[in-house]
Amino acid sequence: MNIRDFQPLRRRKYFLISFMPSDLHNAAAGSFASAFAALVLCPTELVKCRLQTMYETQMSGKIAKSQNTVWSVVKSILRKDGPLGFYHGLSSTLLREVPGYFFFFGGYELSRSFFASGRSKDELGPVPLMLSGGVGGICLWLAVYPVDCIKSRIQVLSMSGKQAGFLGTFITVVRNEGIMALYSGLKPTMIRAFPANGALFLAYEYSRKLLMSQFEAY
Repeated sequence: MNIRDFQPLRRRKYFLISFMPSDLHNAAAGSFASAFAALVLCPTELVKCRLQTMYETQMSGKIAKSQNTVWSVVKSILRKDGPLGFYHGLSSTLLREVPGYFFFFGGYELSRSFFASGRSKDELGPVPLMLSGGVGGICLWLAVYPVDCIKSRIQVLSMSGKQAGFLGTFITVVRNEGIMALYSGLKPTMIRAFPANGALFLAYEYSRKLLMSQFEAY
């Protein structure tokens, strides 16, 4: 084997290094992908939000009493609004997901770059990876929590046919309850986000390394 046999490998390695995505590219890619994830998230979150507030809504007389099951909520949406009824709150879901995941992946990648300090990010151990994932989760919810609050209100109010759109709901909440109502429940969300996303990215990175090592073995 002579030096020419290594030329294709050297060219491929140079190509991969030259086109290695930056932190900004990774953040933008995550943001773009979240637009498609929103199409799946919106229907499931609609059902979840309605189930979580079903009892209070029935007690207030805004809707008639019914069974509190996933299937009963699904049937109610289909009967009242048809298949498109599952997309109440889609615009606010997109407004949450697209910028939110930019900050999510951006915070994660910037944190990894900070901990790497000139080394390869692939050399980071479990603690820096978990801390980076936690920072990503914190960045996500700090950026979009008010939007998530309005999205949930829209999806719940659509049960009784009182939907005013994103801007109308936002103005109503701020006028009647104050600006801090948009941050109701932020603290437990942050407490949950740090360990949950730390574990998420730790599992992701080690799974990726395992798959890559098996691929290289072939």
